[in-house]
Amino acid sequence: MRRTIGVNTWVWTSPLDDAALAAIAAKAAGMGFGAIELPIERPGDWAPDAAADVLAEHGLAPIVIGAMGPGRNLVAAPGSEIVATQNYLVHCLGVAERLGSPVVAGPFTAATGRAWRMDAEEREARYRELRGSLAPLVRTAERSGIRLAIEPLNRYETSLVNTVEQALEALGPLLGPGLGLALDSYHLNIEEKRIGDAIRAAGEYLAHVQVCGNDRGAVGDDHLDWPAFLDALDDTGYAGVLGFESFTGENATIAVAASVWRPLAGSQDELAERSIRYLNALQDERERR
Repeated sequence: MRRTIGVNTWVWTSPLDDAALAAIAAKAAGMGFGAIELPIERPGDWAPDAAADVLAEHGLAPIVIGAMGPGRNLVAAPGSEIVATQNYLVHCLGVAERLGSPVVAGPFTAATGRAWRMDAEEREARYRELRGSLAPLVRTAERSGIRLAIEPLNRYETSLVNTVEQALEALGPLLGPGLGLALDSYHLNIEEKRIGDAIRAAGEYLAHVQVCGNDRGAVGDDHLDWPAFLDALDDTGYAGVLGFESFTGENATIAVAASVWRPLAGSQDELAERSIRYLNALQDERERR
């Protein structure tokens, strides 16, 4: 199965704005990417109507990405904060509907980087609280024909949902047309004993996939078994985008958030180009089999 390869604008900039999107979209299309991941760090940073025109001009499919910055929480937070986070995600869903993005993907549990110890009883309570916070959003997503895709993060970025098994436990009753999972090779490499088994466990609930090297660098320059990764995706029937997600170290905010302390390639363009070149070659090889 050949999949469209996308790229996240975070490879080059943060936060995204209209001018940056116009430049990045032209660059991404020129490199051969067929989709672009559009983070909404703050509502209003970029205009959905202008973005729709830019993406149409360059033939890029949109994927809307949510960001759980400080103060965005769906559990263990004041009610006003949870409501504000729900409102933010409703905004993301509205942008996705305007652009035609099939998913809104992100770690929609608690603020990224927020972690605390939990015993089994508290974890069960937090998962119950999470389902309560998500339920109205899932209904909104389903009515709009969009799927929220919740991403498990590694242990350094959250203590709530680190693995596919935990995601299935936490979200089980809500999983379906309005809610699925977003899996990122970076986090899978840290948290899963066998990446292929974790992908297969996500099965029909797999709604979006992000890829990068195990060091957040280029795909294919690393120790991950990418042919086996794609085999596992084939087994789930996943036909969506492979979104290359990495980050620029030149922006202080995102560099600290993503722990990017050194260059991951000679340039950000090179980082993206090496990734799409490898993934295209791998898909070409698989088609010849």
